[in-house]
Amino acid sequence: MTEQKTLASLSVLVQSGKLDPVELAKETYAAIDAHGDYAIFVELTPERATRDAEAASKRLRAGRSLGLLDGLPVAWKDLFDTAGNVTTAGSAVLRTNAPATSDAPVVAAVSAAGMVSVGRTNLSEFAFSGLGLNPHYGTPRNPAATDVERIPGGSSSGSAVAVAAGLVPAAIGTDTGGSVRIPAAFTGIVGYKATRGRYAMKGIFPLAESLDSLGPLCHTVQDAVWVDAAMHGLTAPTVRRADLSSIALVIPETVVFDDAEPEVVEAFEDAIKRLEKAGVAVSRRAFPSFSAVFGLMARHGALVTAEAYALHRERLAGPEANAMDPRVVARTRLGEKISMPDYIALLDARDQLIHETVESLKPNELIAHPTLPHVAPPIAPLLEDDELFFKINGKTLRNTSIGNFLDFCGISIPCGLGAAEMPVGFQLAAPHHQDDRLLSVALSAEAIIRGEA
Repeated sequence: MTEQKTLASLSVLVQSGKLDPVELAKETYAAIDAHGDYAIFVELTPERATRDAEAASKRLRAGRSLGLLDGLPVAWKDLFDTAGNVTTAGSAVLRTNAPATSDAPVVAAVSAAGMVSVGRTNLSEFAFSGLGLNPHYGTPRNPAATDVERIPGGSSSGSAVAVAAGLVPAAIGTDTGGSVRIPAAFTGIVGYKATRGRYAMKGIFPLAESLDSLGPLCHTVQDAVWVDAAMHGLTAPTVRRADLSSIALVIPETVVFDDAEPEVVEAFEDAIKRLEKAGVAVSRRAFPSFSAVFGLMARHGALVTAEAYALHRERLAGPEANAMDPRVVARTRLGEKISMPDYIALLDARDQLIHETVESLKPNELIAHPTLPHVAPPIAPLLEDDELFFKINGKTLRNTSIGNFLDFCGISIPCGLGAAEMPVGFQLAAPHHQDDRLLSVALSAEAIIRGEA
């Protein structure tokens, strides 16, 4: 399989009979082996892939295709239960757990569309970091870096790198504070974070259930639309391209540009100019709710930290804590200081901020801003300096975590290059349950955002 094959291009070959799913699966594993970065996958599943591919091949030869995705490879972040495999959540302490007895419902839905599951991808331990470093399974190398080894972004690090390196056309991740959009932006691919609850969450190891959401990482918005349909059980996508003349974007003047690298701002603004030239209405204004999110966290603590601590408190009190990433332990233990009144205050204030933000948007407006304020930094300094690690982790999560707190859906699309010729992401976001509108706009705007139209 050649690099950067999209689901759409592979589908044409498979559906026409020019490429057999069994051969495609073999090529996929050969590419993974040849790539040589063994930190991308926690586990490969060739027996399942062969079984899935053979079934797809038989269907296609008999003229009974399950649809556009039948016979195409997909990889799963190691938080999703897949039958017969241990869900480690990127942690050494879960390696000896019993294998899952069944697929998570969203895995089953994608399998029902005919996709071939080739393996389970690496992540930040327990999905609790935006940088993608993992001391247990290694840190996947960012394939966009040409100077030094740079972070892949997290927590869906392996999922992003598997796609960006051309090993699989799509991988599925989770996003609690940016964990799909961050690695997508850092590696130069598309990452779509759906509204929380758009897909079934059973059988997925959580981080913070009030924030956790899912989404695909792939090469194009069209591919994301196809996978989104499969993830919630549709036999074909229903999203159609929006009329560019009906699109209005609003750029926040609050928080998202603070301390942003000049090259990132330049790439984003160049994309905005292209969109305006194409007839997209663009305005700029303050969003007080954005700064209020961080004011709440300073006063009451972070929602994600409170819920992560509640999930892991027994583990942190026992010997397993010694086998965890010390940085994950330190960050999770901060949740012990968050009281129940603080937690309730966070939830109440969150509901109000969501309402205020949605009400501040006109019916045809979407929010647009740089996905991240910087390009992927080098790995080495972050490994050596805890203080730098936590500083960069906070900055990396800043822009994207706003959307999780406000329960928005969002998509990151590559819009150019920044420092060291590293990718820059352009985020479009919409209020919760406006995913179809978001994807419709993204379909129409993608080529312009990329500078290809």
